[in-house]
Amino acid sequence: MKPYTRRQREILCFIRDYLSERGLSPTLEEIGTEFGVHRVTIFQHVNALERRGALRREPHLSRSIEILDPDFLPTRGLPILGNIAAGAPIEAIEAPESLEASDVLPDDGEHYALRVRGDSMIEDAICDGDMVVVRRATSARNGQVVVAVLPDNEATLKRFYREADGRVRLQPANASMDPIFVDDVEIRGVVSAVIRRL
Repeated sequence: MKPYTRRQREILCFIRDYLSERGLSPTLEEIGTEFGVHRVTIFQHVNALERRGALRREPHLSRSIEILDPDFLPTRGLPILGNIAAGAPIEAIEAPESLEASDVLPDDGEHYALRVRGDSMIEDAICDGDMVVVRRATSARNGQVVVAVLPDNEATLKRFYREADGRVRLQPANASMDPIFVDDVEIRGVVSAVIRRL
């Protein structure tokens, strides 16, 4: 075990978790806020961790911390062992690959996740409790599933359609629900993936 102090280990864990959740490193100020200390104190800890080879960062860049210690790297992906039939059976052959978090959770800073509440999109296989991965966007093409903010400042997840008369139709994927028609809508993003725990 490397000779880190308790606080240094806590800082490494915080940076690892921050990187895993957000896809970019925290600033010194954000680390300081987490631990209730001034950024100068965090700067000293980070410098000590750099000297020990646990971290690397670019001077003058606020989000450039990179973890080098393999014990504190964000978790690796899951092994993909092959294919499984959901129709006619297929031959069971293991063909090892790896599913990385970045395969389903983009780390480009342009995506975020939302937890779905409600069943208006169930016919598109987006169910209550699912997580949707959303690409930040201010416009959408017809048929895309979007995060839309209505004039009353409420947000909803629906399929976007621009009607011939200029209005916007936000179409649920649930036959028991009616579409929402608005003159205009603010688009906050386009859904790129759905994550579900079984």
